[in-house]
Amino acid sequence: MGQPESEEHRAARESALPPGQRLQRGWPVTHYGPVPRFRPERWEFRVFGATAGGGKHCWSHEEFSALPFSTVVADLHCVTKFSMVGAEWGGVPARTVLELAPPAPEATHVMVWAEYGFSANMRLADFASERTIFATHKDGELLTAEHGFPLRLIVPHLYAWKGPKWVRGVEYMTADRRGFWEERGYHNVGDPWAEQRYSYQEEPGDGPEL
Repeated sequence: MGQPESEEHRAARESALPPGQRLQRGWPVTHYGPVPRFRPERWEFRVFGATAGGGKHCWSHEEFSALPFSTVVADLHCVTKFSMVGAEWGGVPARTVLELAPPAPEATHVMVWAEYGFSANMRLADFASERTIFATHKDGELLTAEHGFPLRLIVPHLYAWKGPKWVRGVEYMTADRRGFWEERGYHNVGDPWAEQRYSYQEEPGDGPEL
């Protein structure tokens, strides 16, 4: 049995968290709406919109699962103020998708689409980060349905709502537009280190042009 964590050690770990966050033991289940039923024979991952060739790219579940597998150790920061640190996420890097289905030169943003029409927008540069990953596993285990199986996006440097559960595709965009939570008052960028939680905090340039 290991020794209980000292107050000094805990304080040191929490000091490395973004402002306003608290260290979370375990992984709470947080989502809006029901958990979708996974039907592998009907599942398809699509990349569409402002693609380099103008068409769309599709993978079945079997095909997507065969793409090169990678891992990244990264924290997850929820806008509800808990942070889960040091998790190992396994899956397909976003950069792999960008290489296989490249965006057009004029693409600036992406919309990540998930079940039930849920969506999250972000800058193309955020999506293209080497640490952004379409996760199928956490700490070596398949994700549970409640945590996003068969696929969820992890964008470690943004709040967790920018990484939807039950992802089904990516739309490349030549102009920004708000996703599901962004339309409902959440910050358009979502940087936890700047505490960009809500739309009223936005500065000029943070959101889509009107």
